[in-house]
Amino acid sequence: MSGFDLTKLLAERGGERYDLHAKYLNHQLPRMLRTIGFDRVYERAEGAYFWDDQGQDYLDMLAGFGVMGLGRHHPVIRQALHDVLDAGLADLTRFDCPPLPGLLAEKLLRHAPHLDRVFFGNSGTEAVETALKFARYATGRPRILYCTHAFHGLTTGSLSVNGEAGFRDGFAPLLPDTAIDMGDLEALERELKRGDVAAFVVEPIQGKGVHPTPPGFLRAAQDLLHKHKALLIADEVQTGLGRTGDFFAYQHEPGVEPDLVCVAKALSGGYVPVGATLGKEPVFKKVYSSMDRVLVHSASFGANAQAMAAGLAVLTVMEDEGIVAGVRSTGELLRTRLAELIPRYELLHDVRGRGLMVGIEFGRPKSLGLRSRWTMLQAARKGLFAQMVVVPLLQKHRILTQVSGDHLEVIKLIPPLIIGEPEVDRFVEAFTAVMDDAHTGGGLMWDFGRTLVKQAVAHR
Repeated sequence: MSGFDLTKLLAERGGERYDLHAKYLNHQLPRMLRTIGFDRVYERAEGAYFWDDQGQDYLDMLAGFGVMGLGRHHPVIRQALHDVLDAGLADLTRFDCPPLPGLLAEKLLRHAPHLDRVFFGNSGTEAVETALKFARYATGRPRILYCTHAFHGLTTGSLSVNGEAGFRDGFAPLLPDTAIDMGDLEALERELKRGDVAAFVVEPIQGKGVHPTPPGFLRAAQDLLHKHKALLIADEVQTGLGRTGDFFAYQHEPGVEPDLVCVAKALSGGYVPVGATLGKEPVFKKVYSSMDRVLVHSASFGANAQAMAAGLAVLTVMEDEGIVAGVRSTGELLRTRLAELIPRYELLHDVRGRGLMVGIEFGRPKSLGLRSRWTMLQAARKGLFAQMVVVPLLQKHRILTQVSGDHLEVIKLIPPLIIGEPEVDRFVEAFTAVMDDAHTGGGLMWDFGRTLVKQAVAHR
């Protein structure tokens, strides 16, 4: 019998975590975390909080980049996974039709009644890859349109529709795809008239910078695409499953019915990786057009029992606990409280988003003293001020947030969907204190800013 003891292993070697990453994994990650003072040792988590090795609690306003939609270790999801493991199912035989994938597909499609079928993979980028392949095959065309500043994943296909050069550099050649500015219907139609476009893939709210599509854009884009026999792909990997106050973010705009929808992240319950591509019947029937093509697109771990059980538990919890309605009200409270601070702080320029996907944007101040400091940061590297806010939020107030993309003065809040008024109060109070320090020349904050400037200059 194996002598493996996970508890013992973690007790003996858990303290080596940063050294192990530096030696065997991405060596830049521990270096970055130590540089900005994020090298905490977190030992346990529950709901919207986690605790470090000193017993201090931290409010999570990042949710694992959106994975922890229902918080960490939700008891219903946890029990579902215990149950599926205890059941000892004959999983992944590859030559049977187990019930859990069908049940999850049925439950998921109830939230998108115009769609008919689901392909289950293992991640968001895999869901996007599936949509790209299906769109190309169903239309017989090679080219995909996407938006500037888009993020759809980092595997080669999804990287081809990534709107940021920093992610694409050094990985060419990529697929023959074309970027347009979000909201630019003329550019969309111009590309469609060339007759080689299979689909247009779009985030209803861009994660980078938290930019919602302009009102009416999705519906108008859909009409243009269908006029030219191309497909609309909605990337709901981060925005889906209630994040924006609708089950899917595209549902905010009446009449929008994408041909393919990509989901992942929160469907996992934070436990088992899962991705799903929902689509219309004609698209799936073209891809899987005969028994010879039954395995033309598949995934070795796709639709595994643990992932399906987690997904079923997630959707059940969302229905039973009224998660989407709660997101709508809590998100409105959070955005309203933050927007009320804009007249108070000249460095704070905008608060935007929907539901619990919120962007806080900073900009050039008017007063001379602050403007000189701002200019110093911008000359070194755009985005440093936002990082200056993120760091004290963690170090002084024990709240985890993120800068919403490279070279952006925007903080993105994507907390677990289960937060309520106490968490809103805690964040707004901490954010107010940080902004007070920034506007009064708070020593620690601007000292850290000067450190960031030196590092930015050194890395040029």
